[in-house]
Amino acid sequence: MNAREVALNVINEVEVNGAYANIALAKEINRRMSHGQLSDQDRRLITELVYGTVKAGNTLDWMLNQYLSRPLAKVAPVIRNILRMGIYQLFFLERIPASAACNQAVELAKKYGHAGTVKFVNGILRNAARSPEKIAYPDRNNEPVKYLALKYFHPEWLIERWLGRLGLTACEALCQCNNSTPPLALRTNTVKTNRNLLLKQLAEEGVTCEPSVWTPEGIVCSGHPGLGTLKSLQEGLFQVQDESSMLVAHILGPQPGEFIIDACGAPGGKTTHIAALMGNTGQVLSTDIYEHKLIITRENAARLGLTNITTQALDAVNLGGMFPRKADRVLVDAPCSGLGVLRRKPDSRWRKSAAMLKDLPKLQSSILNSAAECVKAGGILVYSTCTTEPEENQEVVSAFLHSHPEFSLTQTGQYLPGQQRPDDMLQLWPHTDGVDGFFIARMERQA
Repeated sequence: MNAREVALNVINEVEVNGAYANIALAKEINRRMSHGQLSDQDRRLITELVYGTVKAGNTLDWMLNQYLSRPLAKVAPVIRNILRMGIYQLFFLERIPASAACNQAVELAKKYGHAGTVKFVNGILRNAARSPEKIAYPDRNNEPVKYLALKYFHPEWLIERWLGRLGLTACEALCQCNNSTPPLALRTNTVKTNRNLLLKQLAEEGVTCEPSVWTPEGIVCSGHPGLGTLKSLQEGLFQVQDESSMLVAHILGPQPGEFIIDACGAPGGKTTHIAALMGNTGQVLSTDIYEHKLIITRENAARLGLTNITTQALDAVNLGGMFPRKADRVLVDAPCSGLGVLRRKPDSRWRKSAAMLKDLPKLQSSILNSAAECVKAGGILVYSTCTTEPEENQEVVSAFLHSHPEFSLTQTGQYLPGQQRPDDMLQLWPHTDGVDGFFIARMERQA
């Protein structure tokens, strides 16, 4: 099975069975690489084809319709995905010759279709290769929503929101950033090593990396072999975690010996960071509604050598009644729309809707209100999300503070471990800050 067929199988899993692209891709690549069936070059091509084809889905369909004489919806799903993957290569992967893109698509059609579909696929793709001028995007200034949505693979409802808040130039920059390949970020496990030693070991393992400017433990990788092959990962010397996510634990400011609750803690990135900042002392209680996610938290803790973490499966809206005024610090990394991390999850932009921004704030507020009951007098409460939308961020915190006068907002930006900011509530953006979109607000209980 060649790289394009592997990619097609993953794309079909996403399209037909609703699988998450990053999970389905990792599972397939790991399985085949463990059996020596893929080269590193194959791995990179499969990743590019899967992520690119899924991410550009609506645009690819619009492009295909310029060459089709019948509705794309009437084409069998596997043939539709062969066409999408072929169009993606023709228009977005300049290093792949048009002949190779067409020929390989035809070979796949032979295997997954019949003589008629082979002729159909061949005709459509060769027509597209001969007549690329048929693809004419809407005018940027006269139809900015349609232009940005098609040019940069985003749903129109989201473009409309960002265009109104950011303006055309910044909205376009954000969309471009969301389509870029984000670097891999690692957090040094300071319980076992330090960043300088880890940088040296990673370099010896073939990783191209440099220190993060955002956090003292952070490392940013621009090139690496398969993570599963790294001895440093197996030894628990680091945890994969984005730089903006690493900021949360620093802003929470955990101290040795404290009792801290991570209210929506699985799969454990922030939980294990908090535990490490405490020097593996005290207790971090990581809760989540799903036990299977807490299993991953426990596995991460064991690999990292952290013994001060306990887990409990529960609904975070019930936290307050279970641990009233017991915690020195509480983190609410709330369930959210995830619109700040679109570049990491290529299919997620098509799974979101404007309705989420009406429903999620109710849940987020319920969790925050309950978690606040756990905080001791003088204790710290941090609310964070990986989204960019005010309904889930500033508005949730403002409503909470209005109904809870015993809490006051601290200047969150002053607790950043690197360059401090004057922001009372911190909103990071991929296109301006170079990290995942993240929101963090730090509050203190006065009484």
